[in-house]
Amino acid sequence: MAIKHLRAAYAAQLQPGNPARLRLGEPLGEPGGDYEGLQKQMKRLFNSKPGKKYGRFSEDTGESPFSAWLKDYLEDRQSFASLTDRLFKQWQDLLTGSQEEHQGHLMVVHEALADSDVVYLLVLETDSALRFDGQQALDTTDVLSLSRLNLAVRIELDDWLSEQGSENYLTLVHARGTGEIGDHFIRLCGFTNLVDVEKETLTFLDAVEAFAKSSEPEKAGEVRNRAYEFCKEQHALGEPVEIEALSGYLDEDQPQRFKQFASETAEIPESGVLHPDHRKVKKLVRIAGSGGGMSVSFSSDLVNQAIYYDRDNDALTITKLPKALREQLQRYLEGREES
Repeated sequence: MAIKHLRAAYAAQLQPGNPARLRLGEPLGEPGGDYEGLQKQMKRLFNSKPGKKYGRFSEDTGESPFSAWLKDYLEDRQSFASLTDRLFKQWQDLLTGSQEEHQGHLMVVHEALADSDVVYLLVLETDSALRFDGQQALDTTDVLSLSRLNLAVRIELDDWLSEQGSENYLTLVHARGTGEIGDHFIRLCGFTNLVDVEKETLTFLDAVEAFAKSSEPEKAGEVRNRAYEFCKEQHALGEPVEIEALSGYLDEDQPQRFKQFASETAEIPESGVLHPDHRKVKKLVRIAGSGGGMSVSFSSDLVNQAIYYDRDNDALTITKLPKALREQLQRYLEGREES
């Protein structure tokens, strides 16, 4: 990872109805050091965030001109400083019109990867911390939060600018509870949602489950496990699932077998890329449910081995109890008997 350009600005709207305050930082070229460390942590939070959305820039550049400004910067028609001046000013204007309070840092990062360039817009949050001041008296100060990231967008520049690139070159983190500020951020970056993550998750699950059932019985569990592991690894990298790559991962001897099967049995996008929710993909390897004061979760591999379901009586029989659960049950029963 190498940061080409980075700039941050502090923006605050503490009295709705009044102009938002803005303090600009200096544009930095190849800052290295602590900035690289901060960006690495923000990327880790970005990649691990569940429920990300995927899409492209809005065509309404009048309302969301960021894409036009970004293209001018990439084509050397304006500097990074000019690009961020405009972006931060629009952020200030959006916050001025907000009825919600907000304060925090907006950071723009142009990063060079091994095979592509990306740009991040990140709304950094702060935590309060205690310190001793120069008089050795306790004082409070704000520090950047390294554990929270609720608003951010990543632009895959090569995919955006390539004539045959993906239509889903924007990845958005838009956490629940961000309210009006979250809506303003979406307008700032000009994000338009094109991917139905829920639908693509069901497509992925159905295709893998059907493929597992078509495999030899002793290999069905391995198919589900490998599909889940692949999806989990892609999520950790912040990448979608390419059906061709997954196909090769599931069967190294016949790397096209799953791809061919999925194309015939499921509605796979022409791009051959799916964006499943990794939390729901876990259903491939775990069976879970809760209700009526009970919560049960176990590996699907244990069905008919240590866990047996009687459909007629709607009863679940569990053998080979985990040691911790067995000890808890014994203590509870002993306590009941003593009372």
